[in-house]
Amino acid sequence: MNEERIETIKRQLDEVPTLPGVYLWKDADGQVIYVGKAKQLRARMRQYVNFQDDRAKIPLLVDQIRSFEYIVVDNEYESLVLEKNLIDQYAPFFNADFKDDKSYPFIALTKGDTFPAIKFTREKHKPETQYFGPYTDSRAARRMIEIARKVVPICAASCSQWRAMNREIEKNGLEEYLSEQRKPCFDCHVGIGPGACCGKISPEAYADNVRRVERFLRGNHAEFISELKEDMTQAASELDFEKAGRIKERIEVIERLTDKQHAVMAHDVNADVIGFYREETIAGVHVLMVREGRVINGNEFVLDKGKNVPDQDILHSFLLRYYSVTESIPREVIVANEPEDKPTMEDWLTNRLASKFGARVRFVVPERGEKRDLLEMAQVNAKHTLMRYKVRTNYEDKRINEALLQLESALALDAPPMRIECFDISTLHGTYTVASMVVFTDGKPDKGQYRRFKIRAELDEANDFVSMQEVLGRRYSPERMADERFGRKPDLLILDGGKPQLSAAMEQLGSMGVDIPMAGLAKRDEELFVPWQDTGPVVLPSGSASLYLVKQVRDESHRFAITFHRELRGKGMTTSILDEVAGVGPVRKKALLKAMGGFRKLREATLQDIMDAHVVPDDVAREVYAVLRQYNDTRKNSTIDESDHSSVEEGE
Repeated sequence: MNEERIETIKRQLDEVPTLPGVYLWKDADGQVIYVGKAKQLRARMRQYVNFQDDRAKIPLLVDQIRSFEYIVVDNEYESLVLEKNLIDQYAPFFNADFKDDKSYPFIALTKGDTFPAIKFTREKHKPETQYFGPYTDSRAARRMIEIARKVVPICAASCSQWRAMNREIEKNGLEEYLSEQRKPCFDCHVGIGPGACCGKISPEAYADNVRRVERFLRGNHAEFISELKEDMTQAASELDFEKAGRIKERIEVIERLTDKQHAVMAHDVNADVIGFYREETIAGVHVLMVREGRVINGNEFVLDKGKNVPDQDILHSFLLRYYSVTESIPREVIVANEPEDKPTMEDWLTNRLASKFGARVRFVVPERGEKRDLLEMAQVNAKHTLMRYKVRTNYEDKRINEALLQLESALALDAPPMRIECFDISTLHGTYTVASMVVFTDGKPDKGQYRRFKIRAELDEANDFVSMQEVLGRRYSPERMADERFGRKPDLLILDGGKPQLSAAMEQLGSMGVDIPMAGLAKRDEELFVPWQDTGPVVLPSGSASLYLVKQVRDESHRFAITFHRELRGKGMTTSILDEVAGVGPVRKKALLKAMGGFRKLREATLQDIMDAHVVPDDVAREVYAVLRQYNDTRKNSTIDESDHSSVEEGE
């Protein structure tokens, strides 16, 4: 039935044009579940149903597709804008989105009024209002309003006299309003209001103040200070020292603000630095706003669906959402990876910048230097953004509870698996073979219960099945089961290696009469094989809490096994190399290692260093040095290195 449905959709796609546009996939209820754009609609949409798109979410998405729509546009730029609008309208499940769909604070200038005012707001964007932000710290936004009003006198939307003035101007017109004498508001008395309410400033002069506030909020402080200094000099030359003093106070306010901001660049840079930190189901984003070489603000966001969508998708979605609402468009956007549709996105941002000097916006992927340091700073802050969100929302406990309940249902367990044990084998062609046992209690690593085993079986080559049977036989022997140090019998046993390892474990535990629910995890497709299902593996939903927990358990067992294997291998190599030296027995070997501070330092030592230790005769010291030089050269040219994961055959 599923194949028939896909074939039907393929036939329908034959009628889709080979033009740029936006496509909408829909489910059985007619709900839009994904919105995307394409240079060539038919080819792009066919990639889904032909499974030519290797993104992890595609099989799950295609499984839910029942119909589609598409909208043809003239070019890629139009498709980008339309895609963003449709995502906002439908909020499709498979498109990345903000995790907490709250309204973020903005600073707004009510440009539709005769005398525009500044205000803090979370309102939806109005056409005649100009917005600066978003700010993720509301206190920072309110503080910036206070500073802006100290620098340039401008009305506040919260002023009751400003609101009354607007009503009267709208009703009777500006000329009639200005024809009468009126009392100034309180803000005008203290110097942060320009006096529009009492006719103290003309609409033309007020409009100039609004333009200055716009530049200030965009971060153009150096240019702003330069203009203010010219005004102060002119006021002083005209002997208007009171006005010059007020301007000097405004300059000092800006300079104090600049002093609090970090100087990060040796030259002026106007950029946004976007750092991402991702976990299985969610992602943190931190945007550092750099203006005139200084970080003036940092905004943080949490995105839904984390690794359930690839890097390109999540970057694309974030750029659309963020830059469609902010008025502060930089000259550069610093990212770890370029967006897939870089030229179209740069054109869109350049149009949003609307520079009168023709400046363009470009994406930068720095490899080194100050910009790379900034990117790493943003990525570190993105990690902390996500960690704070998880603590604030109790996300971890909720996810773990959800994962345990999902595993109970998917694996047909009698209860949620509160104790999970997982085993992995690590070997090097049958030598230094070890096994790891990791334990997760209540969905979290229980490192006090971790155990590691040296495999005793004599192996001429790697044999993960024999090794797994041995370690299970030792772990679940009556002696170990009665040993309190090993804890109680697990609720679920996970084996890294899929169906073959599961079969080996079933045979071993069956011969021992031990009954434990178990599953074999195949690494390639992240599938779980269970004893009670012959028709195929259990497939946990991509991006689900249960799959995240199972992979976390598997990765931890793999890490623990690899660590122990390398430890044994390093000790074995150390011992064997020195044993090859004539004249070095157990006593001299121990003394030599102690005198040199360990095998690593002995390897790095010069011949004179070894001789100066006075542990072995000079002729033996020369032999030790020669053997170690040969050993070091071999390690440089060998693929078997402690940092080379591929040289370790794992129990997969």
